[in-house]
Parts: sequence; structure tokens; C-alpha cells
Amino acid sequence: MFARQIGIDLGTANVIVYVRGKGIVLTEPSVVALAHDDNGNRPRIVAVGEEARMMLGRTPGSITAIRPMRDGVIADYVITEKMLEYFINKVSGRIRVFHPELMICVPSGVTSVERRAVKDAALRAGARQAYLIEEPLAAAIGANLPISGPSGNMIIGIGGGTAEIAVISLGGIVVSKSVRAAGNRLDEAIANFVRKRYNLMIGERTAEDVKIQIGSALPMDPELTMEVRGRDLIAGLPRTITIGSNEITEAMEPVLQQIVTAVKSVLEQTPPELASDIIDKGMVLCGGGALLRNMDKLLTQVTGVACYAADNPLYCVAKGTGLALEHFDFFKKSLVPVH
Repeated sequence: MFARQIGIDLGTANVIVYVRGKGIVLTEPSVVALAHDDNGNRPRIVAVGEEARMMLGRTPGSITAIRPMRDGVIADYVITEKMLEYFINKVSGRIRVFHPELMICVPSGVTSVERRAVKDAALRAGARQAYLIEEPLAAAIGANLPISGPSGNMIIGIGGGTAEIAVISLGGIVVSKSVRAAGNRLDEAIANFVRKRYNLMIGERTAEDVKIQIGSALPMDPELTMEVRGRDLIAGLPRTITIGSNEITEAMEPVLQQIVTAVKSVLEQTPPELASDIIDKGMVLCGGGALLRNMDKLLTQVTGVACYAADNPLYCVAKGTGLALEHFDFFKKSLVPVH
């Protein structure tokens, strides 16, 4: 019965699924592995999610592992549809009497064409009805912020593809900004830094591991270090180096600066009454980027406004999409219209 209402955080890095009455039931990377044959037929899907992520950068010529979502929007429509279908089947069983109702989040800056693509992909993947909610609103609902009252709440969601910053009051977004500088850009920055400074080529999975293990938004003392393996660009042979967390902070600085600029820009546009509420309550950080060491401290330092991470920051958006579907009548006016 409960599989009829499903909230999906369709992220660039992960797909997180919330089922009414059960909570978060699935967290998988948004990666799909495709097998190509020599006869020119359409590629066949061989793996989705964690199994496909393990293949990133390790596939033979006949298989490619891709991320069908880029910067928070659909980059490959057909593959996204198949990926959605796979996850819906996984949580509600292949043989369905009822088609589920879906609530999917989209970044606040997406175009009407991009919204339409998400809705169509959901309907074709087997949903009876699909609604869209803006990511910052879903994150605020999932982080249990009191957004229905007439006071200002500021949410900063840093995902894989986009960083979403918004001020919310009376159940709607007052000011928002979406920048395409988030987790994946941080990984790219780390890989580029290692290539330039050490002449070492590393893959995106290794760059992500480095960010998770020793990455920090501010310099650390004592410093964390880790061994990184890759291919030497000069000799062409495998090589191992030891890298410190302060070098990673330096590598990530330009991307973090873009996020900081966006946060300042939203604060500058916030009406004074709501700004005073935000000074009292502080800013709430969610999404995978909230797990980066000292991210909250960096934002507190540059804005002078207290910033803290939500509980379970990774799941705020998925939980918010599910709760918005459960309390549909209340949030109906705040949903994204799709024409």
C-alpha cells in the first residue's frame, strides 16, 4: 500500500528514495553501465547504482559507465528514464497493481524544458502522477525547519551537481540562487591539482575518496595525509604519492569561493525582516557537501552568520520530497508548475 507514494531525490551523484510509511529505503549512486555491441544496436544496460559505480574508470571497450544526470539536470534522457524505472521497480516490486505517485526534486534554477524532461521521464518510468518540488524547499522540509510560519529560514544545499541557497518563509521561496559548483566540481578540482602539481593522473573515484578522507574547507592543524595512487604522466607507469589535507583545501578553494559568493549574494537580496530572523536562527547546511570538514565553519567565518549542518544532511532532500507528498494539500501551492 505504501509504495504508492514515493519521494525521489534525483541527484547528480546519488539517487535517494523515500517511501511513505517506511522512510528512506534506497541510496544508490546515479551511475548506469551500458554494454555496446558491434551490430549498431541500442546499448544494453548491464548495471545500475553501486554496481555501476564500481565500474567507473575500469571498463573494457565494450562497456561504458556514465552519469545520466549532470549539474542537477538530465543529460541523457533515455538512460535517466531507465534508471528511474530500475529504482521504482526495486522499491515497489516488478509486478505492480498500482502505479506509484512520485514527488521529485529539481534545482531551483532549472528551465521549463528541463522540468518537463524530469516529469516525462518519471511518467514513462511507470509513475501514475509525478510532481516536482524545488530542491531548497524539499531540503528545508526534510531538515524540519519551521517554514510554514512568517519567519525567515535559510537553507544551503550542496549536492553533487549544484549548490542551492534559498531563504524560505510562509512555505515558499523568497530569494534563491543555484550555482553549478558542488561535489563533482570539487572532485575535478582535486584531480586537476594533483595532475598539475605531481604529474599524476587520478580518476574521479580516487579524487572523491581523497575529498572524503582528508578534504577540508579550511586549513587544518594537525594536517591529515593519505596515499594516492595514479599514473605518472611522464613515465607512464603507476606511482604513489602522499598528499596532505591543506593541499586539498588549496585545490578546492576556487569552487568553494563560488559557493561562498552565492551565499553572500542571497544574504544581500534578503528583505531586512527576514535577514534579522536568519541572524537569530543561523543558516542550515544540507546535502553531501555538508559532510565536508569545516564547511559550516567556513560559511560562518565569511558571512558572520552562524551556520550548522542539519541532522543526516545527505537525506534531507529525499525526506522532504516524501513529506511534501504526504502533506500534499499544504505544499500544493509551492510545487513547481510544469507546462
